[in-house]
Amino acid sequence: MRMGTTTYSWQFAQEKMRSVEHVMDKAFEFGLDGIEVLHGPVGSEEEYVMSLKRKALTMGLDIYSLETRQNFVKPLKEQRQRQVDYTQRCLDIAYKLGAPAMVINSGRWETIDFEEFMRRKGVEPPISGYTEESAFAWVVDSMNKCIPTAEDCGVVMALVNNWGVTSTAERLLEVVEAVNSDWLRVAMDTGNFLEDAYESLRKITRATVLVHAKTYFGGGIWYAPVIDYERVAAILKDADYRGYVSIVQEGREDPETAVRKASELLASKMGIR
Repeated sequence: MRMGTTTYSWQFAQEKMRSVEHVMDKAFEFGLDGIEVLHGPVGSEEEYVMSLKRKALTMGLDIYSLETRQNFVKPLKEQRQRQVDYTQRCLDIAYKLGAPAMVINSGRWETIDFEEFMRRKGVEPPISGYTEESAFAWVVDSMNKCIPTAEDCGVVMALVNNWGVTSTAERLLEVVEAVNSDWLRVAMDTGNFLEDAYESLRKITRATVLVHAKTYFGGGIWYAPVIDYERVAAILKDADYRGYVSIVQEGREDPETAVRKASELLASKMGIR
């Protein structure tokens, strides 16, 4: 396994957003192998995208994933199409960055505000007149529309267990199996299964191509599960997982210190170095 960090760790709960270049410098300083780039700060300006690729090369860092945010749980076809268009544009950006993976989300109903959503542990009522099966069908249909672009770009879409349709291991795998393509796999988030966490992680390892390793230095904002990374490492070893473990710091501590602590913790507990 190799270890990197997502640039999201430098933006979560921070008053000042650090640049992607800054995160690259820190990843190199901390002895990490690469970075995962959150799409928002990157945009789509080709000259800037290419400059990041060039900088990564000169530093000996991988850009192993582009992290994106989409919501396919939308009743109107035109709303879902906008999300599909966005995802396809991002796949092209991932290709230009040289990233072999792109993290995607299924989305959620948005019938309650996010603070209440988090208090309810990611559970919310559907929009009136629709069901969870409606959401599942929309997600599968939308992802099917993205598959040809993913294949053309050679970028694997990694669906993360991030609430909504993908809040349980079973439902996450149902989406992947319904799409039935090698270009849709799973990004395992170690902090997002709040019930039967380790068994749920074990279930999704067979489809996992990227691991998000959550840490909460400084205390969590919504929650801070205690994650046994020796146990996570054993689960990944049993599945012969050899890919990237991507640090996702979601605590209140400044990432300048917290990400280094996270890298030391994962190295010690997971034996990555």
